[in-house]
Amino acid sequence: MRKILVIGAGGIGSFLIPLLDKVGLYDIKVADPDSVEEKNIPYQNFDKEHIGKNKAVVMEKSYESINHGTQYPILTKKQMQGYDLVICCVDNLSVRRTLYNTSLKWLDLRAQGRNAALVSHKADPKMYDMLLAGEEGSFSCQGDSWDGTNKGVHFMQVAIAGLGAQWTQRFFNGEEVKEYTVLNM
Repeated sequence: MRKILVIGAGGIGSFLIPLLDKVGLYDIKVADPDSVEEKNIPYQNFDKEHIGKNKAVVMEKSYESINHGTQYPILTKKQMQGYDLVICCVDNLSVRRTLYNTSLKWLDLRAQGRNAALVSHKADPKMYDMLLAGEEGSFSCQGDSWDGTNKGVHFMQVAIAGLGAQWTQRFFNGEEVKEYTVLNM
């Protein structure tokens, strides 16, 4: 069993985790300090019965491969060590900066509206300045302009989660994997 740490169980992570679980080859830890909110239902892989519950704990109770769901955030290199792969599924530049500056094997999955990106530890570090530009902190992928409906939901989270799951499978099979991939709709 390969040990995977998934940081974030929201828009991308909530779709990635069931895909990784389905193959039954991974021992997964999920970390996310957030609870499911009603506004998450249209674009994340949760149901109304999950509202108010911690996202990582919901994943742990829902999927057999999840050995631990923690509501504590992963913020340091030390917390990321001991895994065969760390998959970042959060909109948090501080976490990404920490991850990118390690020698760990990692995969960063991003999505927003009509765009998505997959960046791996194999990418040229010269790209990092562009990928890590912006203010410190965590950002919501639905933004402040979200009107509470699902009319503007674009399924880029699902698309990048699928590519991330496929990348992970190929990586562990020793097959060639891309350094990065960008999707635009």
